[in-house]
Amino acid sequence: MYRILFYLITLSLFSNCQQADEPEIYLFSYFTGNGEDGLHLAISEDGYTWKALKDGDSFLIPTAGKDKLMRDPCIIQTPDGRFHMVWTVSWNEKGIGYAWSDDLIHWSDQKYIPVMEHEPNARNCWAPEVTYDPDGRQYMIYWATTIDGLFPDTYVESDRGYNHRMYYVTTSDFENFSSTHLLYEPGFNVIDANIVRHEGEYLMFLKDETREPPAKNLHLARSANITGPYSAPEVQITGDYWAEGPSALMVDGKWMVYFDKYTQKKMGAVISEDLIHWTDVSDQVSFPEGTRHGTAFKVKSNIGKALLAL
Repeated sequence: MYRILFYLITLSLFSNCQQADEPEIYLFSYFTGNGEDGLHLAISEDGYTWKALKDGDSFLIPTAGKDKLMRDPCIIQTPDGRFHMVWTVSWNEKGIGYAWSDDLIHWSDQKYIPVMEHEPNARNCWAPEVTYDPDGRQYMIYWATTIDGLFPDTYVESDRGYNHRMYYVTTSDFENFSSTHLLYEPGFNVIDANIVRHEGEYLMFLKDETREPPAKNLHLARSANITGPYSAPEVQITGDYWAEGPSALMVDGKWMVYFDKYTQKKMGAVISEDLIHWTDVSDQVSFPEGTRHGTAFKVKSNIGKALLAL
């Protein structure tokens, strides 16, 4: 009996070691068009060449919200192995979409989270993202909203009155949510934050949405805490073109930030070893035609194999 018990324990430890050592592969969640047909996924072995999965067909048709769009899909995988996704459901609604999956193939029912419904002057909820806080054992969901009448110093009529700041809620279970709080007010129109944890601090990649004088570029800010306060933007990481939707990923020990060159209708990327000096490698990356704003993340190779088999 002791031999059997020893064998089972050894087998379990070996299995766990195999899982820990299992190689990883890169995935990118994205949308096409206006987000009408839902979630798309691409796969890459090197972080440069991306191939559409499922022959470019949608993995999930949007049902949340009134307009039923699925723009800017953000996916993270948490320590329990589950994938959580949030997305923009509309250009004008006051909430966001949410669903979860254990394999990226079969998805839960979709949920509309009314994160700004309490605010009568809110105009929108754009590009939500979610980041896990291991210290607080909770998730922070954050997005950009314009609240009419706030921040008049950066109001520009040519932006149709859009004047965004970043807001957030926290949750431990995606059922109960904190009240909504202001996350980032850098003194300019800001959207598309992407927050990652690195060496005990939080890095926020963000878009300066200023139209006059034109900015439309990406920056980096930092904080010791996930909910801030975040620093003023330290460095502009993109060049003399309009960019949005940053998504940061560590590739071979270097920071790669992907983004949507939306006026040029193509994706771009910059790379850095120190988060200070950035090199544009847009001409070295390739994405499926029509790829729009999404999220890059790593998964175990068995997840990738299952997706490739579809």
